[in-house]
Amino acid sequence: MSDKARAMVLGSFIGDSLALGAHWIHSTERIVREYGRIETFVQPTRNSYHKNKKAGEFTHYGDQTFVLLKSLAECGRFDLDDFSARWQDLFSEYNGYMDKATRSTFKNLVLGKSPLESGSQSDDLSGASRIAPLVYALRHDPEGLVNACRLQASMTHGSAFTIEAGEFFARVCLKVLAGASPVSSMNEVVQERFRNTRISDWVNEGIASRDQESVEAIVGFGQGSPTTEAFPSTVHLIARYEHDLREALIQSVMAGGDSAARGMIAGMVLGAHLGMNGIPEDWVSGLAAGKDILAFLTKIG
Repeated sequence: MSDKARAMVLGSFIGDSLALGAHWIHSTERIVREYGRIETFVQPTRNSYHKNKKAGEFTHYGDQTFVLLKSLAECGRFDLDDFSARWQDLFSEYNGYMDKATRSTFKNLVLGKSPLESGSQSDDLSGASRIAPLVYALRHDPEGLVNACRLQASMTHGSAFTIEAGEFFARVCLKVLAGASPVSSMNEVVQERFRNTRISDWVNEGIASRDQESVEAIVGFGQGSPTTEAFPSTVHLIARYEHDLREALIQSVMAGGDSAARGMIAGMVLGAHLGMNGIPEDWVSGLAAGKDILAFLTKIG
């Protein structure tokens, strides 16, 4: 098992879990008041979106990603129908928060729509944030990976922005796993695949902001879930903390809003770059599903 490929997946799950308590709190002052500087997994408070969860567990983003990882391990390949069935089982009696995209997709699947037509109209980045298990499993098959990333995103999110974001970060991760730096990889993928697109603009804006303090930069881009806000914010985190995964994920949480989607992608890219040595050991050991994640990665190979 590649050290950096393993760190890529764990970094993504950790980015989600670290955000659990403060997820979707937009007031950065409130985050500091209720939690202080979040440097480890915290127990969500009673007024959290994820109040039924425990420290070290996942938001509904991470739970979906875990289902995708399990599907890949048990099927030995990406199977959209299997992932869709497991996804529907997850949310049939879910003891946690379900956002609008999840509720809409679940309704469509219950009504009998196929996973090719079940996607909501959401343009949230979260649909692109689940891809770390796919990058791991299909890292030797770039075009198969891109197709799988686009399909899994479109199952829940119909926006072209979300679908293309998944492809973009998958291609970036492949370059990073091959030894390129995150910033150079993002620039290369733009030039190769996304020249003169909104993604090109977001990458340029995010990289240009790397000298700003993260809370200021992310609030400026927008703390929300839409890809138009979350994409440049994620690029900022990757560029500013290219050699410091720990601080990237902490700053994502402290900046408020949809910190889970940003953290999952930043943790994935920086994990692929820095390997296991770049991830704090207490974060790995504190992840509730950590042993299961490693077992599934071993099974995938």
